[in-house]
Amino acid sequence: MSPLLLLLLSVTNGELTVTSEEPFAGAISSVKWHGKEFINNHDHGRELQTALSFDSFGECYNPTEAGSAPDGRKSTSSSVLLDSSATGSVMHTRTDMAFWMAPGQPYPRDCGHSKVRVAQNKTLTGGYTVDKTVTLKGSNIEIAMTVHVPRAHEGGVFEVLTGYMPPEFTSFLIVKDNALEPISNGPGEQQFPVILSTPDRDYAMGAVCTGMGKITYGRFSFMGNPGSPGWNTVKWNAVYRQAHVEPGDYKFDCTVAVGTADAARMALAKRMASSSSPNNAR
Repeated sequence: MSPLLLLLLSVTNGELTVTSEEPFAGAISSVKWHGKEFINNHDHGRELQTALSFDSFGECYNPTEAGSAPDGRKSTSSSVLLDSSATGSVMHTRTDMAFWMAPGQPYPRDCGHSKVRVAQNKTLTGGYTVDKTVTLKGSNIEIAMTVHVPRAHEGGVFEVLTGYMPPEFTSFLIVKDNALEPISNGPGEQQFPVILSTPDRDYAMGAVCTGMGKITYGRFSFMGNPGSPGWNTVKWNAVYRQAHVEPGDYKFDCTVAVGTADAARMALAKRMASSSSPNNAR
C-alpha cells in the first residue's frame, strides 16, 4: 500500500477531540477536553504514541511512532504513515515507525544498558509498525493496537503508550484500591496506573493497558529549564518488557481516561475491575 499524505486526521464526540497532524505520521498530537489541551507536541517525541527499544540499546535502537529526533520541529516525519481513516468518533492509523536516531548518529552517553555510543539502526525505518484503532467513548479514548516486530531480539521494551503533557500537570497520582494516592514525580515504574493532573484536579489524564503480559506504569518530569519552554513537560507511560522477542504481532488494548482526576480514577478503576489482566490492582 502506498504511503498516504494526510494534513489532518481528527475525531470528536463533542466532549473530546483527538487529532493527528501530518508532521506526526499517525501519532496523536492533540487531545482536547472541553477546549483544554492535554498533549505537549513540541517535537516528534512528545505525543500520545507508541515506541519500542531492543537489545538494551535504549534510544540507539528505538522505533518511535511520531518520528525521529532529527525531525525536530519539522513539518514532516521520518516515520511513514501507511494507512489512515477517520469516521465519526473512530480513527485508524498504521505507521512504519522511524528509529529515534539517524543511522550512524553518535549518542552522548552509553546507549541504554550497553556500552555503545552510536545508533545501531542502519536505516531510517525497519518495518516496526503500529496499527491502531482509536475510539472515543465519552471522555475516554479506547486504543486497540497491534505492534509488528519484523525480526528476533534478545529482549525488548514496549512503551505501549506514553502521554507527554503540558507543564501545568504537576500533580502525580496513582489509582490504588479504587482511590487516588499521590506519588513522586519519579522517574520510575510501578504496578499501579498513573494519572497526571493539574493541582486543582480539574484536568487529568492517565491510562490502563493490557495485552501480552504484565504492564508497569511510569512517570517522569522534565522541568526546570525556564529558557526553553518547549522542554518543560511531564509524562506517563505504560510499559511491557519481554525477553527473547520473536518476530510477529504483539497486541495491546488501552483505555486513556481524560477529564477530572476523580473521573479518570473511576474510569481506570472500572477498566481494571473488568479486566482479567494480571495488572489488576492488588
